[in-house]
Amino acid sequence: MTRESRSSNESRHPKTPAPRHNVCVVGTGYVGLVTGACLSELGHRVVCVDSDPRKIAVLKAGRIPIYEPGLSELVRRSRKAGRLHFTGSIKEGLRHGGKRADVVFIAVGTPPRPDGSADLSAVEAVAAEVARHMTDYTVIVDKSTVPVETGEWVKRTVSRINKRGVPYDVVSNPEFLAEGTAVKDFLCPDRVVFGVTSPRAEKAMREIYAGIDAPFLVTDVKSAELIKHASNSFLATKISFINAVAHLCEKVGADIELVAKGMGLDKRIGPQFLRAGVGFGGFCFPKDLEAFYWISRQKGYDFTMLKDVKEVNELQKGWVMRKVEENLWNLEGKTVGLLGLAFKPNTDDMRFAPSIDIVKALLARGVKVKACDPVALERARELPEMKRVKFCKDAYEVAKGADALALVTEWPAFAKLDFKKIYRLMSNQLILDGRNLYDPAALRGAGFTYCGVGRH
Repeated sequence: MTRESRSSNESRHPKTPAPRHNVCVVGTGYVGLVTGACLSELGHRVVCVDSDPRKIAVLKAGRIPIYEPGLSELVRRSRKAGRLHFTGSIKEGLRHGGKRADVVFIAVGTPPRPDGSADLSAVEAVAAEVARHMTDYTVIVDKSTVPVETGEWVKRTVSRINKRGVPYDVVSNPEFLAEGTAVKDFLCPDRVVFGVTSPRAEKAMREIYAGIDAPFLVTDVKSAELIKHASNSFLATKISFINAVAHLCEKVGADIELVAKGMGLDKRIGPQFLRAGVGFGGFCFPKDLEAFYWISRQKGYDFTMLKDVKEVNELQKGWVMRKVEENLWNLEGKTVGLLGLAFKPNTDDMRFAPSIDIVKALLARGVKVKACDPVALERARELPEMKRVKFCKDAYEVAKGADALALVTEWPAFAKLDFKKIYRLMSNQLILDGRNLYDPAALRGAGFTYCGVGRH
């Protein structure tokens, strides 16, 4: 078999009907809630569990605590059909309505510790609680993003508490969901990966994902765990690489958009994640990069490339500050407006958003900061770093009296702005295009001073 051949343990899911399962999903964050809603859409009976009573109350009231396109419709439809339920108790989730859950997904948070390692205490707590209350064969699925060897620790935890000898299997089923397209990513994925240790667990997982037409890759547990961290770290590497090339483009007068296009036309490289900008954020890439680097060092390999990827990203988040300094001379008392605060479009997620670092740097220099975002303002207001920011209803209010306008998040609405109106509103017509969304020639022709990332 050549390296390009399809592996014998990779296959497409059969389209024949499969048995429906009673599923318990523990955790109702981005991963857990999308997983629960989508599995119920596939026909399974799903009970979602969360320890936050406020979140459960919101979900039971028919509201969605996160912004994710298409998710509310799925939840509403499955709730009406009686396939989706919510509770604050794992014990109840395992036997809701008298029906025993035979598959349990662990989808709780794994936040980073100061040393870069993942905090897996919530995963351990869930595994222990499942072990206490399971009564018959149960497939325990790690859906949270966890470092390699977590499956072994889950197994140890369950075995230690499972004094009655109830049979079970531990499975690794990494998620590949992107915020803003999570529903589509789940129902129409590039691949479905699960690491198993028994044919019985594999059969259950194939039935769980029945109806999804995608390549299935069945591996051992450790390989499945590594696939997730390796995938996110590789994508982060592509972003940092193109941002590093953008620095060189600015030095020599080349255009990163053309360079990236020329690279992306090579099928071995592809155009995805070759967009220069003010750096990546969100909860996945920064956290997974740190965790992957940490676990590699723990196992005796200094994966220094990952450290470099992080350093390039940190440097890139200073791009707005550098351009402000280059173009506005004295900064104290000047006003900079930010278009977008969420770490990417189509989400309200502010975790590790580049906007946070940009705001902190500007405020430290005595700059007045104004900002708007189509959906993330409520979450931004909760952050201590944003307390001195003036939040505005739209881009025009942000532009009024601003000395510079910086695009931080490329929301579609920002591509359709009336720049004649923007020009009149601004005190100093400086546009910092942190996502290379705009046409440099058009804006310069309209009288703006335009700066793009890696563009001349």
